[in-house]
Amino acid sequence: MFWVLLLFLAWAFAGTACARLCLAAVRADVPDAADAPGAPAAGERDLTLYEAAFLSGGPARVADVTLVSMARQRRLLLAHTGWATVVDPRGRDEIEQSVIGAIGPEGQSRIAAARARTAGAEAVRGLADGLVRAGLAVPEGAGTTVGSAVRRVRAAALAVAVLGTTALLLPGDTGTPRPLVGAWFALPLVLTLSCLAIARFEVHPYSPWASPAGQRMLRSLTGKPAGDERSFLTSVAVRGIRAIGEPELRAAFTHRDQPWRE
Repeated sequence: MFWVLLLFLAWAFAGTACARLCLAAVRADVPDAADAPGAPAAGERDLTLYEAAFLSGGPARVADVTLVSMARQRRLLLAHTGWATVVDPRGRDEIEQSVIGAIGPEGQSRIAAARARTAGAEAVRGLADGLVRAGLAVPEGAGTTVGSAVRRVRAAALAVAVLGTTALLLPGDTGTPRPLVGAWFALPLVLTLSCLAIARFEVHPYSPWASPAGQRMLRSLTGKPAGDERSFLTSVAVRGIRAIGEPELRAAFTHRDQPWRE
């Protein structure tokens, strides 16, 4: 009956992870005033492009959307071979200045290197601190968010599958028909997969960087009309480089043949 112990473990993983996801989702629906005293409600302000990028994908996403924005304005050249070249050395804000500084005085750098340096720049850290103070971002080391809870449920689903497979492969007679053992493990697996499906429809997009207030503001961006340059960049900020339609520009970010070295 060793499989029963494995079943208890499967239910423990699934139940704990799903409970955390439910609690995080409920907290995401609490009014903004409860998230941070004095923080503006979601409807009282609009996210800037950089703020939307940070809340969706963290510092690296801020670097991505800045590189894309400058490239579409012909102030940066992003080659499909993975190199960035400065065309206009005058940054229009601190983040753009950080990108230009990350590329270096020679005006050319691997995109991966410039992206990493920009993500760690002081301007991006200042952006993060401002979002935390506004109650829109989660401080480093804070509690469970919807994004982190979703990752735990995914891990629990994988653990349940592994435990169930192990139980089915146990040697000897388990005292219970194998199909019945599989059916018992199917229950916690269905629970985790159902929670993931519900989260996908109810609280997507979810991000480990955004607080409940920031999460709601991100969801409000997904319903805005598309078609202009601002909408395109907002899509990149929220979804990442997969939202880029131009094949050559996307190839500039996905090129991996020559990894950069410091």
